[in-house]
Amino acid sequence: MVASSWRCKYQPMVVELLREHRLDVYDFRNPGPGEHGFGWSEIDPDWLAWQPAVFRRCLDHKRAVEGFSLDMTALRECGACLCVLPCGRSAHLELGWACGAGKQTAVYMPPEEKYEPELMYKALGSILVNEVELNKWAREIGL
Repeated sequence: MVASSWRCKYQPMVVELLREHRLDVYDFRNPGPGEHGFGWSEIDPDWLAWQPAVFRRCLDHKRAVEGFSLDMTALRECGACLCVLPCGRSAHLELGWACGAGKQTAVYMPPEEKYEPELMYKALGSILVNEVELNKWAREIGL
């Protein structure tokens, strides 16, 4: 499973690279044939202005439930979770869930970006800092 963000320009390349290694990769942007990934704007175009009570209520919206179900099913069924930076809270929650569930975990930090250090990355299996390491990791988990 690739955990990342809609804003992450590296996510599509990483999904493709992992698939080139013949790995079965869950892509939250395109979770299945004819399916598109969940976005809060599907519920309300003004979602960034929500108050906390509205956000909590919208978690029960049919589309949010569907998106959550797809992502959680992928997490439960995956053997490994790769977090591709830069990303936000959801991807880090997915990575933390996978780590706690005993899955193989890694974070990919493309060298073109700047990052704030994160101590809890010590809990992960691997911290990948270039495409060579990403390819090596993909070969190793594909064995």
